[in-house]
Amino acid sequence: MNDAPLSSPSAAPHRLTVALAGNPNAGKTTLFNRLTGARQHVGNYPGVTVEKKEGLFRYDGREILVVDLPGTYSLTAASLDERVARQFILHERPDVVVDVVDASNLERHLYLAVQLRELGVPVVLALNMADLADAAGCLIDAPLLERLLGLRIVRTVAHKGEGVAELQAAIVETARRFPGGGPPRPRYDRRVEAEIEALAALLATFGPPPPGLPVEWTALKLLEGDEDVARAVRAHLHAPAALTEAVAAAIGRLEKHFGDRVETILADQRYGIISGACQEAVRRSAAQRHSTSDRIDDIVISRPLGLPIFLLLMYLVFRLTFGLGDPLGALIERGFHWAGGALAAVWPGPRDSAWLSLLRDGVLRGVGSVLVFLPNILLLFAAIAVLEDSGYMARAAFVMDQWMHRIGLHGKSFIPLLLGFGCTVPAVMATRVLESRRDRLVTMLVLPLISCGGRLPIYTMLLGAFFPPAWRTPMLLGLYLFGVALALLLAKLLRSTLWRGEEPLFVMELPPYRLPTVRGVLLHTWERGWLFVRKAATVILGLSIVLWVLTSYPKAPAHTLAGLPADQARAAQLAYSAAGRAGHALEPLLRPAGFDWKAATALLGAFAAKEMFVAQMSIVHAAGDPDAAPASLHATLRRNYTPLQAVAMLLFCLISLPCVMTGVVVARESGAWRWALLQLSGLTLLAYIVAVAVYQTGRALTL
Repeated sequence: MNDAPLSSPSAAPHRLTVALAGNPNAGKTTLFNRLTGARQHVGNYPGVTVEKKEGLFRYDGREILVVDLPGTYSLTAASLDERVARQFILHERPDVVVDVVDASNLERHLYLAVQLRELGVPVVLALNMADLADAAGCLIDAPLLERLLGLRIVRTVAHKGEGVAELQAAIVETARRFPGGGPPRPRYDRRVEAEIEALAALLATFGPPPPGLPVEWTALKLLEGDEDVARAVRAHLHAPAALTEAVAAAIGRLEKHFGDRVETILADQRYGIISGACQEAVRRSAAQRHSTSDRIDDIVISRPLGLPIFLLLMYLVFRLTFGLGDPLGALIERGFHWAGGALAAVWPGPRDSAWLSLLRDGVLRGVGSVLVFLPNILLLFAAIAVLEDSGYMARAAFVMDQWMHRIGLHGKSFIPLLLGFGCTVPAVMATRVLESRRDRLVTMLVLPLISCGGRLPIYTMLLGAFFPPAWRTPMLLGLYLFGVALALLLAKLLRSTLWRGEEPLFVMELPPYRLPTVRGVLLHTWERGWLFVRKAATVILGLSIVLWVLTSYPKAPAHTLAGLPADQARAAQLAYSAAGRAGHALEPLLRPAGFDWKAATALLGAFAAKEMFVAQMSIVHAAGDPDAAPASLHATLRRNYTPLQAVAMLLFCLISLPCVMTGVVVARESGAWRWALLQLSGLTLLAYIVAVAVYQTGRALTL
């Protein structure tokens, strides 16, 4: 994937634009991948950080552009994702909207389909996960449901590729059938219709509605109290008092007649259409009973067992990460060591050449010291992908919901926290699923305390160097849990001081359990692993070269090195270099936390990317024999530091210095650099306090 356009409009005069919409957990992304294959492009929607995925396929001689919209439960936009999805459908006016629904949870998912009908756009309904519905005894008469809803319906099983060709044909057929818009919108109770028609007529007297907003749909949304639509109408019509009064009067009449809020009245009208259609077209077999998912949930998300099961699964994930990852990482490490030796053997110049040192000690040692942890990271990402695709991650959010409420956060906040185990940047972007700006700010500010994949190389290096194998998995799990606990405590503090307010309710759909597909797990692992490799090949490579220069120059005067043994001469040169001087300048400040000047220079690299702590530690400790065996870094670390210092370093790296990219994304998502700066300074100060307290307490206890 790259950032170049897929094709220019002039090159594809017959191209159709298809918007892929649907609730979260309906299999929309899987269907998108099946439709478009490798012809995909990922970017952002203009003006926001919401990810925009596009892909192409050809059918019947036509090129079809598919835009994968953010998951949304309705067109009454509450979260940023829902707002972006609605804006795209309203203003980009795709030729067809494909609404992906979970066939096993039909009534809930059809709510969005009815709202799309209200909007008057051509819609094709992808009845996805049809196999799960069949297995659950939910027998859907798709042709009858199609006639009742007035929508083209195609049964699909996205993860198996079933129904994809039929869906492609239905898209082209629907675009031909409705070239300028969709079928008529559904009709509701006569009193509701009378108010909609009266408001639409009044709107027409003020001239055309705001661009992209159909008149009757605009009237319906004004009745519903949609603030975004009301704001657009006020700005376009210069807020005529007559319209405001008419809307208020219409709402009053409906609420008086039905005895309920107008939002509830309209929701009931929509669900009435859905319920009637499902009564006619859906039969539940006599064998249908308490589903397998429900029976599993009775155990997995129960109060006494939910948290222990979650902790056990996390322990197994980290056990897998170390148990299989370490031997594979050792092979990669030996490979880089061999490459360094081979390079020196064929080097045409002297062995003390600066160019040879750059390639071997800067590039190979710097990048290689990070890539040796690639197996650990791939295994971690694969395990998380299995948990996500199986449906367990949504259960983890429910398990943690009671804890989230205790700190005053929405249960959905746990989803970005879980994503933070992979990378903090997309986790910060995932906070847009939260409706409250207060919740978004608190969640994104504490997210760096969740150990991302960039910290895993640091943990693996220090745990492998100072602690026996039996201790490593429990300590790694302990680090992750300590970060989560600290994030929750800090969130509680922020919600009790800076952002007080009413505790939000927690509503989230639990998808059915599914068997993860090999293809899906490999795709998720490859996407996330490739980001790590690309960072190593670009950012870390560039920084490794910069850090090598800083550790190699300026050169110490020859007379100061004369007569010194080789090891002492290399150490003196390192201390004289720019990096050495910076480290020595920071050492008095960091010494109470157990850091020497070499570790201080590594922290400077970690500010750019967490993985650079490992690369820089490897580079600065190359003051030893550059031809030493791969395991020499662990031995060198053990000679220079104690396990207590290692623990202080682990805690400092866990808490401090969000990377530069995290700061940029926090500033963009929050709308102000002050929050990114508060996060950077606050977490770094907290890390210093914790590291000093642990190191000094440990020293006092061992004296």
